[in-house]
Amino acid sequence: MTAGEHKTTVLHLSTSSGPGGAERMISTLAAALNQGQVRVIVGLFRSGWLQAECEQFGVRTIVIPIAGVLGLQWFLGYWGLIRKERVALIHAHEFSAIILGWMLAKMAGVPLVATVHGKNYFWEKWRRRVAYRIVSRYGSLVAVSADLKRFICDKVGVAAERVQVIYNGVAAAQPVADEEAQKCKAELAIVGRYPVLGVVGSLYPVKGHRFLISAMPEIIRRWPGAVMLVIGRGELEASLKAQAELLGIEENIRFLGIRQDVPRLLSVLDAFVLPSLSEGLSLALLEAMAAGKPVVATAVGGNPELVEQGQTGFLVSSEDAGSLATKLIELLQDPLMMRRFSEHGAKRVRQLFSLEHMVGEYRGLYEILLPVRMRGNAVSGIRGSEATHDGA
Repeated sequence: MTAGEHKTTVLHLSTSSGPGGAERMISTLAAALNQGQVRVIVGLFRSGWLQAECEQFGVRTIVIPIAGVLGLQWFLGYWGLIRKERVALIHAHEFSAIILGWMLAKMAGVPLVATVHGKNYFWEKWRRRVAYRIVSRYGSLVAVSADLKRFICDKVGVAAERVQVIYNGVAAAQPVADEEAQKCKAELAIVGRYPVLGVVGSLYPVKGHRFLISAMPEIIRRWPGAVMLVIGRGELEASLKAQAELLGIEENIRFLGIRQDVPRLLSVLDAFVLPSLSEGLSLALLEAMAAGKPVVATAVGGNPELVEQGQTGFLVSSEDAGSLATKLIELLQDPLMMRRFSEHGAKRVRQLFSLEHMVGEYRGLYEILLPVRMRGNAVSGIRGSEATHDGA
């Protein structure tokens, strides 16, 4: 880009500041788009992990809390920002930001892109269903998986032609040197332990950690040295630790909290586990597959769109500790299967769920909505933004 070229300003709005999968996707997309013809500003309701993550990648963030009668301060703040920065398009993420973003877009006369990342109970109240139907008629509604699109159409009543699927994407995994992996094992006191399993995700009920912990005694009976790395934080940490103590397996579970070195931790795993009860399209699962880790995941949300049963991993029913244990044991006692899952899973992510593909899809959508402003500019700068996002 030459110095005289004008960048199209896009305002991304997020209700949550994370950390979480949706927030990580926002920071990844914003950083990649910001390298090309688009100038991204990320608007938040509160400070937090997402603000720090975006600023680390050079993406400008604005924090305006919702306060006062009907959030007037928030609307006035963002209305002023839109006018001052000449925002050409608003891209909102999740329910509250989507509804408020729709109002702002209508006021400013600019297009709206609304990305839905998960099911999150927005469909349970009729007023919210009506709100999404209205948004779908004005803006471009995006679901991060085909499963989520079906859910929106069936539960909310949005016509299928009004919902587009754009899969989340991840950057190519950066290799971790054997020496660094061994150093990580030593720090965690797991040298010589087998198997080393791992799960990445916030410690909330929907992530299903308690079923994974319930599956661990069967695995430990087969391999007494088995260890599970639990990466993430949340409200259930105390109860999950109590569960492990009650089962007598607290020495086999490591609660690591939020980590900034997730790729390094993935390098020491023999297998990755995702026991969620619901998912949109899991970035944690994508990153594990990209890193060449064989996976066992629940057959919920977009997981079956990522994992090919018996080819790139195993899918099991949710809330079923017995099935988790059975499939993990089947996998871990078969090195050839583990290698096959590893190779095929990494290839599948490269082909279908890359960062380049996700950014290209969103840029293409922007170009449809802003054909004059975006004309003639191909996706650029993606490679330069392929920093791995390490928040849990």
